[in-house]
Amino acid sequence: MATHPQDPGAPDAPYLAFWREKHLCTLTTLRPDGSPHVVPVGVTYDPGERLARVITNGTSAKVRHVLACGEESARVAVCQVDGRRWATLEGRAFVRTDRPRVAEAERRYAERYGRTPAPNPSRVVIEIELTRALGHG
Repeated sequence: MATHPQDPGAPDAPYLAFWREKHLCTLTTLRPDGSPHVVPVGVTYDPGERLARVITNGTSAKVRHVLACGEESARVAVCQVDGRRWATLEGRAFVRTDRPRVAEAERRYAERYGRTPAPNPSRVVIEIELTRALGHG
């Protein structure tokens, strides 16, 4: 994995392999006052679509922070760390509620994390349209 920025749509093989490993990640959103809100999440990375996905409850603070940004979308980052290896994906986040998108995010989550998420009728997916990828390892 390179130490320099990656193209989020065409990462090098080690960077992509790291994102396929099972790791707890963090999502950083901004509160209305501009302070960071950092929470642990599961993230899936789809370089072909230039998307990262986070499944969550529709009433969560992270969803409220993204929605508060309106149509302009929220600038967010997801990150994972394993010792000295780390990888960050940045982009614009959108809350998606339609069932096919949520189901696809759940499928990808189950594939990466090895377990199917428990049923949740309030589940949504935060889709992050990626603009930057960074990492070291």
